[in-house]
Amino acid sequence: MTTSQWILFLALCQVYVFVKSWKLYKKAGYSPLFALIPFYNSVILLRIIKRPQWWVVLLYIPIVNLLMLAVVWVETASSFGKSSLKDSFLAWASLGFYGFYLNYIADLSYQPDRSLEPKSGFGQFVGSIIYAVVIATLVHAYFMQPFIIPTSSLEKSLLVGDFLLVSKFHYGARTPQTVVSFPMVHDTIPLAKVRSYLKKPQLPYSRFPGFQKIKRNDIVVFSWPADTVRQFFKKEAGVVKPIDKKSNYVKRCVAIPGDTLTIVDGIIYINGKQSIMPDRAKPLYRHTAYNNKGISARKLKGLGYDDLNRKFLIKNISQPILNALLPYISGIANQDPNNYRIYTGAKGIPIDVVRAYRIQAKELLETRKTLFLSLKEAEELQNSIPLDSLKRNINTIKTYNTDFFPNNILYNWNEDQFGPILMPQKGITVSLTQKTLPLYKKIIQDYENNTLSNSGGVIKINGKPTDSYTFKMDYYWMMGDNRHRSEDSRYWGFVPEDHVVGKPVFIWMSIDGFTEGLRNWRVRWKRVFTTVGGSGEPVSYRWYFVAFVTLWQGISWYRRRTKKG
Repeated sequence: MTTSQWILFLALCQVYVFVKSWKLYKKAGYSPLFALIPFYNSVILLRIIKRPQWWVVLLYIPIVNLLMLAVVWVETASSFGKSSLKDSFLAWASLGFYGFYLNYIADLSYQPDRSLEPKSGFGQFVGSIIYAVVIATLVHAYFMQPFIIPTSSLEKSLLVGDFLLVSKFHYGARTPQTVVSFPMVHDTIPLAKVRSYLKKPQLPYSRFPGFQKIKRNDIVVFSWPADTVRQFFKKEAGVVKPIDKKSNYVKRCVAIPGDTLTIVDGIIYINGKQSIMPDRAKPLYRHTAYNNKGISARKLKGLGYDDLNRKFLIKNISQPILNALLPYISGIANQDPNNYRIYTGAKGIPIDVVRAYRIQAKELLETRKTLFLSLKEAEELQNSIPLDSLKRNINTIKTYNTDFFPNNILYNWNEDQFGPILMPQKGITVSLTQKTLPLYKKIIQDYENNTLSNSGGVIKINGKPTDSYTFKMDYYWMMGDNRHRSEDSRYWGFVPEDHVVGKPVFIWMSIDGFTEGLRNWRVRWKRVFTTVGGSGEPVSYRWYFVAFVTLWQGISWYRRRTKKG
């Protein structure tokens, strides 16, 4: 919506409030004209229903206000003698239109001395639930939001199964742009599996002031710019979603506005110098290990290298045995029942499964194995086990393609050879040519809402021929630490500032085997209650938390006992 459309919409809202409630204001002893004054009409209404004046703030916070409006509708009816369960239901279920009945038809009298306490245990329960949901929604939308790491793109900085708390206030909380949305869920209502929001109306982008800016190599949660699926992990193209309802990604911001990024042989260079990663960052690269006598996956796992496959020969394969093995199989090497071979993850086949089904399994050594290692791990590994060679796989073949950003045949970049490319910065002007236009086309057209045409070699923005463009927003370059298994900016480009969600600050739980089913879950206690940022090895604060909770519960128990005495 444009600014003029929003002004018109807000004006119509005030007219709606006035038409629906002016008689109620009058019966409560206030001028009916107060119902027409923006913001002040909410202040007066809270006085009428005898509720705290600070509630007015909640009435104007997107998403939270949807919950508060339902409370106000019910409280308004109750303030004029309509406090039965039927009246409360009608006030809520009619989405506030019950107010027209109260204003023009019902025989009402204002009750300034009504009791604000719930008349039943059920009413008290409902009130508590609403209060809890309002507070949780406020915290979720503007302060702190939980996330789960579902993929290995930031391995080993963040692991699959890490449960994060993401700060919304470090970079400044982004105000929700979707006006009507189901609280406490993202893009889909659980169980019902239906869209959780209305696409219109949409608020313009705005953000509360933060107390820090995104720094180079910060880990950042953001709305995935290329998202066109209804649900995360469900492949479905062509769905247009509001920015705040796009799938959330977490990556490392390797380049900030104004930087020039180049990737040479998989190594990142910023402004001509090799990027220095934080000590907790461990970028992984695909390596190929060779040994003519075979490489023991068990030895690799014993050394702490868990990101690998193991190969087994199953000598007595049968349907029951295959069914028991399915949760652990990552691939089939040979389906011949007389030579049945499977791949598993690093954990292999659990011994209890082997014993329960009397599985005759033999692990096979492979002469060649693909490993995802940091440069330091690769150096250490060669001194730990016998290898004929260990090579880092570098894509040196540069062919013109549309697979990598800017997804245009004029460019021959790939995952290991990329750029140079300038990070757009608010206020910076770039030259537009037939060569550079593909780099900034999506920014100009989609992110900054201009009309763009390119015909006969003439570039037009908003109908005017031009050879330059000045950016209206800052843009970032996000990449996963697991360099060869991360779908990131190398594939879909820049992340606009209005897509930034927040900063991961805390791991409150970490589960190994998170994607392997509940029975395979194991808590990584060393990661529980650790910080995401900082230097050195992460330190768990779980025992400090347990001590705090124990002390708090003890003080609360002592106070209750003292009051009873």
